[in-house]
Amino acid sequence: MKSLHLLLSSPILLHRFASRSIATLSSPLLRRRIIVRTNRPSFPFPILSRPVSSGKVLAMASSSSAASPKHTNRLAAEHSPYLLQHAHNPVDWYPWGEEAFEEARKRDVPIFLSIPVKLFFRCHVMEVESFESEEVAKLLNDSFVSIKVDREERPDVDKVYMSFVQALYGGGGWPLSVFLSPDLKPLMGGTYFPPSDNYGRPGFKTLLKKVKDAWDTKRDVLVKSGTYAIEELSKALSANAGNDKLPDGLSRTAVTICAKQLSRNYDSKYGGFGSAPKFPRPVEIQLMLYYSKKLKEAGKTSEADEDQSMVLFSLQGMANGGMHDHVGGGFHRYSVDECWHVPHFEKMLYDQGQLANVYLDGFIITKDVMYSYVARDVLDYLRRDMIAPEGGIYSAEDADSFEFEGAKRKKEGAFYIWTNDEIDEVLGENADLFKEHYYVKKSGNCDLSSMSDPHNEFAGKNVLIERNELSAMASKFSLSVEKYQEILGECRRKLFDVRLKRPKPHLDDKIIVSWNGLVISALARASKILGAEPEGTKYCFPVVNSQPEEYIDVAEKAALFIRKNLYDEQSHRLQHSYRKGPSKAPAFLDDYAFLISGLLDLYENGGGINWLKWAIELQETQDELYLDREGGAYFNTEGHDPSVLLRVKEDHDGAEPSGNSVSAINLVRLASIVAGDKANSYLTTAQRLLAVFELRLKEMAVAVPLMCCAADMISVPSRKQVVLVGSKSSAELNNMLTAAHSVYDPNKTVIHIDPWGSDEMEFWEECNSSVAEMAKRNRNSEKVVALVCQHFTCSPPVFDSSSLTRLLSK
Repeated sequence: MKSLHLLLSSPILLHRFASRSIATLSSPLLRRRIIVRTNRPSFPFPILSRPVSSGKVLAMASSSSAASPKHTNRLAAEHSPYLLQHAHNPVDWYPWGEEAFEEARKRDVPIFLSIPVKLFFRCHVMEVESFESEEVAKLLNDSFVSIKVDREERPDVDKVYMSFVQALYGGGGWPLSVFLSPDLKPLMGGTYFPPSDNYGRPGFKTLLKKVKDAWDTKRDVLVKSGTYAIEELSKALSANAGNDKLPDGLSRTAVTICAKQLSRNYDSKYGGFGSAPKFPRPVEIQLMLYYSKKLKEAGKTSEADEDQSMVLFSLQGMANGGMHDHVGGGFHRYSVDECWHVPHFEKMLYDQGQLANVYLDGFIITKDVMYSYVARDVLDYLRRDMIAPEGGIYSAEDADSFEFEGAKRKKEGAFYIWTNDEIDEVLGENADLFKEHYYVKKSGNCDLSSMSDPHNEFAGKNVLIERNELSAMASKFSLSVEKYQEILGECRRKLFDVRLKRPKPHLDDKIIVSWNGLVISALARASKILGAEPEGTKYCFPVVNSQPEEYIDVAEKAALFIRKNLYDEQSHRLQHSYRKGPSKAPAFLDDYAFLISGLLDLYENGGGINWLKWAIELQETQDELYLDREGGAYFNTEGHDPSVLLRVKEDHDGAEPSGNSVSAINLVRLASIVAGDKANSYLTTAQRLLAVFELRLKEMAVAVPLMCCAADMISVPSRKQVVLVGSKSSAELNNMLTAAHSVYDPNKTVIHIDPWGSDEMEFWEECNSSVAEMAKRNRNSEKVVALVCQHFTCSPPVFDSSSLTRLLSK
């Protein structure tokens, strides 16, 4: 932001900045930089684990909100829990919308746009330091129209202005702080600003005065620069395909390129692909498992095992670490240190869905119940704490909470951490065993890394972490492994009961379609994959020991909630989110893509044909609203909202996969289910989609791991089809479905058909007559018939689950 500071201090530099930004944006190098972001982008201000004392900031925030509110702004009428938290700032915030734009035009003043992210601590710092300050509020209220956006509700708005900041400064971050003209063109922007000048950076108060002066005296130059910036960004972020499909070589090698790049970043000591702070990025796990299977199929067993071991060690590290909530289940957002120990304590729904899925993959591959335990742990946490009464699944739980009723300030992790004395008091005779297992110490245990607790905020506090082998610990206490696990489970239950009496973190009870789609997928898959657990397997708290089929019931209820509350049966369109009613924002590409993926998993794991029909229907709507039929790939928005100045073709697979990556895989899967022109159309769309991102796959594959998988999937000569024919009421069908999903193979489609179901037979007669014929030829009132088809040839039918498993394992 140094350049911004100089710009604002000098009219000459202001003009030079405008000229430079126009010239730079028109250069091919910048266009490439805009499209090809690094895996872990650099930020103008580094995102530190805890750059300032959270205690001080949270104390300021909590004490200011304890009394009856002195101020109330327009955010008080919003549904977003995050916007409601700012409803009593002295800043006269507006939500994103025409009322704010009209006010800026009427007053002829610029707009200040603030887009924070809950999980970034600097967002909270700027909120307390600046937006709760009467002095700063007066500057904003007198000279600007201030808009606050919930990024989870309006990712499209965030994308526009984050792209602008990234283009000008080579990186971005949150809180995103951007100044706009009344017609929404970006003028200048940055991330976090302290309230006063400090360390060579302009303070926010200085910045506001300089921006006002620039608007009054150099408006034409600013507006011209912003307009040109948007024009050039529009070209750069909506690339077109140069060919109808990827070169054959790249389709097959992108996965290899990505796997090699990830392997170079592997942390052999703690697991994971990168350094601290460590984020779980499930798409990396998916890519490495996919590549390992390819190597095994090619006979490269040693290399395959090496890559697979990286994944499994990483999954074990995350499960053992403090990023995993051992007492209540689920995962926190990320680890501030390299050893997966001290987390940022927020829990996000998109993490839970994706992590449950990769632990299910770990179980399929290894048959080790440690992985199925963790998958159950995550899903049981969601069932217990995150499901709305009508079935939708909530978005997140905050990181901070009050230590006790009546406390004046919130603290990060207060709900989750323990003192040594608390453990002694609650667990009694088993306290020593528990403390040794989870590395609990009198002085506190956040000492495994210099990054774990740099400001000594957790002195005397413990974040539970498992550092020793279970069998070794059981032997040390002269116990069987089973008895040792039982004691640990009972200890966790006691701590859980005590924890329930603490003030809980704030629940973000928005129901977001895309994130629900990710969890629907995990729940549906769990219902069959967990059926392969050894008979008699029992788990300890917090896992509930549910029957696997219970998970698909939860998945179907979530899908039904979306269909009932966020889907228009006439227009076939989705809304993005729900809280006390549907949000104002329409759905985005991710909502369609992630939900379609979840519905396909719901069908393939035993759900009714209605879910497959809906997935096909949603794909048609997605193509209508988002597909660039001339240039290829999908835009992230419909393009009908004039306040959103850019339509972007997103490709980056980050904390969430990109809508284009998921869509490419959806299209491949759909093409293996239907037949004829429709299947060809799906494949053609997927091929052109991937061709748009040819340069990305070639030069920065590590940024698009799931897209790399999609590129390989589309190059597979013939996707394997498992066709199960039998009555839906047959218990054996469930066993066959479990067998069909018991072998890891991402290039496999499972089709189940009840030949006595008129709706199903009608669907297959219309969409794939070959499947309908198979059902007719293999109708058997006493048995479920399974066929495995590939290269247009089907195996002889098998009639029991063990035979099917053997057939798929070949």
